[in-house]
Amino acid sequence: MRSIVPSAAILRQHYALVSTLRTQGFAIGSFEDGKLRSADLYLVAEGETPPAAARTVVIGTEGRYIVPSRDGQPARIAFSGADAAVGAGFVRALLAEPEMPTAADPESLALHTLADRVAAADITVLINGPTGTGKEVLARSIHLKSARANGPFVAINCAALPETMLEALLFGHQKGAFTGASSGGEGFFRAAHGGTLLLDEIAELPLQLQAKLLRALQEREIVPIGATTPQAIDVRVIACANRDLQDEVAAGRFRADLYYRLSVFPLTTKPLADRPQDVPALAATLILRHAGNRTTIPWPDRSAITPLMRHDWPGNVRELENVVQRALLFAGGDTISAEHIVFDRPAARAANDQPGQPATLGNIVQMHEFQAIRETLAACNGSRTETAKRLGISERTLRYRLAKAREQGDDIVPATSRTAWA
Repeated sequence: MRSIVPSAAILRQHYALVSTLRTQGFAIGSFEDGKLRSADLYLVAEGETPPAAARTVVIGTEGRYIVPSRDGQPARIAFSGADAAVGAGFVRALLAEPEMPTAADPESLALHTLADRVAAADITVLINGPTGTGKEVLARSIHLKSARANGPFVAINCAALPETMLEALLFGHQKGAFTGASSGGEGFFRAAHGGTLLLDEIAELPLQLQAKLLRALQEREIVPIGATTPQAIDVRVIACANRDLQDEVAAGRFRADLYYRLSVFPLTTKPLADRPQDVPALAATLILRHAGNRTTIPWPDRSAITPLMRHDWPGNVRELENVVQRALLFAGGDTISAEHIVFDRPAARAANDQPGQPATLGNIVQMHEFQAIRETLAACNGSRTETAKRLGISERTLRYRLAKAREQGDDIVPATSRTAWA
């Protein structure tokens, strides 16, 4: 865990920022003991002397800018209260290690707190969630915060490997074990010995290999192709799936015994649309990642952040990354504005359409969506919980859709009902 040492001025002027960084996984140190530690990072106010320039972020009070640390100089940033969400995201990105997950939404913070506890226990973990929601990032975080952090982290995608070679790639093979095996191969399990093996898209693993994986997990040993003697392995397995494995078990495509062996502790990543407060922090992180050596890092203003937080993100974080890279291409100055935000699907910006404009596919889809919510609410006697369950969405997503409808003049829920919900 990285330790941040804020100056007294920072604690007075930016206490909320320091608290936010604490909730995001940083330890907060103190200047009081007067000791400079090589791993500490420092937050100081403009005008204060950086204790260790290359490990210091200087926070100014005037203007809005961000300057990453270069050539041993401190990083510098300034922002007002109106830009606090993006500003906190930039500060976190300046301080964090590359592998540190980005989270600001309460649900994401709770998930990462739980993952930290899981990391301390050497147990098998199953991470479920849609594609592009950060399952591998979460898995790597678990590895780095575990006792296996100094061991290898081997990540493989079961869907991307040739089915005919999967067994050899997973468990290894001996020389001459099959045609073309001119030399032996250790396989991913032995490559991850002492560390963590991430099996992504585990639902794509063929049934015959599922039995061998089950044995490897139970017995903590593997038998390479062509060998007759089992070999002990010391590997923590983290499996990821973007489909519900219980449904796969019911359909006969996944072994029930393997599911229960993998699901010692299940974690679930949510769609980006269900954690909108992550969006400013993720946007800031991605801007810094893709800005390269630009002398000026453009800052996304409120006109850019608002549509980003309202978008439904079918492609999740990967789609957000595409949008950020386009914005960096279009923004030539120091600000990313609404005109620089281009989504993969134009219909996603239908919320900005005005009454009386020609109908678009986005308008039509949205009208049907609002009507479906209205009818389901009526059928559920106004119950948000039951409505969300029937529609297959979270209550947070339902609240977002209702607010979106009100913004466009379609008040799906009468005022009396909203009062009852409060």
